[in-house]
This record gives sequence, structure tokens and C-alpha cells, in this order.
Amino acid sequence: VEKSSAEMTKAIISGLEWLGLDWDEGPIYQSANREKHRQAVDRLLERGDAYRCFCPKEAVEKAKKAAMARGDPAVYPGTCRELPEEEEARRLDAGEPFAVRFRTPPGSTAFDDAVYGNLATENRMIGDFVLLRSDGSPTYNLAVVVDDSDMAISHVIRGEDHLSNTPKQILIYRALGMSPPRFAHLPLILGNDRQRLSKRHGAVSVGVYREEGILPEALFNYLALLGWSPGDDREIMTREEIVASFSLERVIKKSAVFDPEKLVWMNGQHFSRTSPERLVELVTPLLREAGLFDPALIAERREWYERVLLMLRERARRLPDFVDYGRPFFTDDFEYDPEAVARRWKSGRTADFLNAARDALARLEPFRAEAIEASIRAAAEEIGVSASKVIHPLRVAVTGKAVGPGLFELLEVLGRETVSARIDRALRCLESHPAPPGDEPTGP
Repeated sequence: VEKSSAEMTKAIISGLEWLGLDWDEGPIYQSANREKHRQAVDRLLERGDAYRCFCPKEAVEKAKKAAMARGDPAVYPGTCRELPEEEEARRLDAGEPFAVRFRTPPGSTAFDDAVYGNLATENRMIGDFVLLRSDGSPTYNLAVVVDDSDMAISHVIRGEDHLSNTPKQILIYRALGMSPPRFAHLPLILGNDRQRLSKRHGAVSVGVYREEGILPEALFNYLALLGWSPGDDREIMTREEIVASFSLERVIKKSAVFDPEKLVWMNGQHFSRTSPERLVELVTPLLREAGLFDPALIAERREWYERVLLMLRERARRLPDFVDYGRPFFTDDFEYDPEAVARRWKSGRTADFLNAARDALARLEPFRAEAIEASIRAAAEEIGVSASKVIHPLRVAVTGKAVGPGLFELLEVLGRETVSARIDRALRCLESHPAPPGDEPTGP
């Protein structure tokens, strides 16, 4: 009960909707079925498949520890299992609190798991487990049996950490005269230390990945491949492809490791499949929030805007990357990355390289990517250096960064006037912060 709130319910539903997962009914609240849970317990009591237990919790825990010390199963010792009727009646009349326990029969409980195959558990390892707590609330094992049967659930698919619960639930199903559903237990998701994924690994809600700029289709794709394989080498798949290929038979028994870097890489791969129209829808709010969006981009320069976004998606791994790498397209107000400056402007001839590029581009016609590349390479050859000596400083001059979309197409999209003005700005910066040959400058 303490883990259930309107806020948590909203977060679950919001996460499912964002991932594109819908449902046929509900949500169904376990608490709404309280009366049916109680009726099921009454039936089990009447049939002798359950009994009242008046043992204090402390006494039960003490008995379990003693059993463990002897090397026996740490289960309830059955103190109240054969309590005389008069004794039970006396305690009830006295108002003593009690729980209701399942009377586990001797033998073993077997089932065919869709992932792990035939499994069996000795019932003595289960013991007489609690169905109804002393406060009248049902335990998980009772509630899910009653609720799933009530909803005619055919398959129960859940984590392998529930394997120990399954024999208990099958015993309840049989005692109530119900047919158990088909069970399938999935491998757990682990952190990089091979321990179960938890908050200490940075495990977060679905909503956080949305805020970090992960696409729903990328997260859907990544999660589907944690513990399952389509049977070939495919990694980047659409929701439709995953649904068409999925089968429980291809679920892998080995636990999967959640790798955040792989998720980010996969997100980038899904960007490459994203249409210009959807990119506009996704990126525009971020640009507006950063103060970079001009409504005229949509009204008057839609084609140019879409082209920029298509260029940016080559480098983007998260949605905020479109803002980071895109800033030089939407404003001249950007800073030079100190690391980029230290790496790409360290030569004492950087100004010569930029001047050569400026002169080459000033007389270039038409100002197109292919012609820009040829002109830059020719300029580098003319001053006796490799093309990279000019290309890398030029990128920093026009974008402030050492990496980004393809430089020549980038220059074309920016246009001759903007490129020329930014080279001039970089040259002024170099004049005020000269770099001696061989020295590593701190940058302008």
C-alpha cells in the first residue's frame, strides 16, 4: 500500500504511453479485489488447505534461524498447523491477531516454464507460507492468483527472481480448483558489476531517459534485446519488426548487462532513421528553450532547417546534441572549445592556414560542398601543407568545436558571408592570443 500512489500510477502509465505500449483494459488495482481475496482464503480454510497461525513474528523468525543453524530449510515450523479446535476458538474469542497460512502438502511441485523448461521444487523447501497477514491484507502470492484467474490470464511473463514464487502459486491454483497459466521467467538485468541492476548503478525511471534525450523507439529496441535475440545479427529494429520476430523460445537464459553506452549508441542509430519532419518536432522545443529558435525557420526556411537537422543527426547521440552541435547554425554567439583550440590551433601557422582558406572560399563559385572541398585542398597544397592542416583549424573557426557534421556541407549550409565573417573573427582572436610555434596555448 505504501508503494502505491496516484503519482506512481501516473508515472507508470506515462512511461508505457511514451514507449508506445498500449493495453486492453485497466489499470486494474489489486486493492479493488480485496473481497475476492478474502473469499478465496475462506474457501481454503473450509477445505482444510489453510489454517490460522497465531505465532508472533519474532517467534517465527527465531525458529527459522534455528532451522538454518541445523542445516534445515528456513521455513515456518508448523507450530499452529494442527492446533486443536478448542484452542483456536479460545484464541479467536480472546481477540488474538492471526495470519492465515497455506497448508503445503508433502511431495514436490513441478511446472513447465516456457524459458527454463521443466522445473520442480520439493515442497518441504517451501513450507507453510502466509496467505493473509494479521492486518487482513493479502500477500502477493495469494493476490496474483486470484486476480490473474479473475482476468483469465493465459501467460505470466516475469523476471526469474519470481521462480521461487511460482510453486507456491501453483499450489494455490490447484487448491482453489483453478488451472494455472503458462509461466515464463525472463533473465534479470544486471549492472556492469554483474549484480542485479539497482539505483546504485544509476537505474532510473523511463521518464528520466526521455528527459535525457533518448528516443522511445531506441529504448524499446534496446530493452527488447536484453535477454532476447531475433535469431540473426540484427540490432537496430523497429517495434513492428520486434513484434513480428518475438517468441518466448528465443529468450536467453543468461542474464543481460545493461550498458548505458550501448543504449546511447543505439539511440544515434535510430536518429539516422528519423524523418526530417519528426526531427523538427523533436528538436524545435529544445532550440526554443535554448533561445536559438527563430520562427522564420519554419515559416520561410523550412527546407534549410530540415537540411541542418539531417546534418546534425549524423553526430547526435541524444536530443540535446542537436542543440550543442547545432548552435553555430543558428547564432554567431558561440565560444571556442578550449580543448579544440589547444588541439587544432596550436601551430604558429594557424593564421596562415585560415587566411588561405578564406582567400580560397572568397572567390569560389558556386559555393557548394564539392567545390568547397576541392578549393580547400588546393589551397592547402598551394601553401605546402596537408589538407588536414587547414580543415581542422577551419572547423574550429566556424563552429568553435573540433568535431561535428561533415565540414564541406556545413560550410555550404552556413553560406559564404557567414563563413568569411567567422574566419575573420577567428583571425582577430589569434592576433590577440598568439601561439608561439610548438607551444600549447590555453586558447582565446
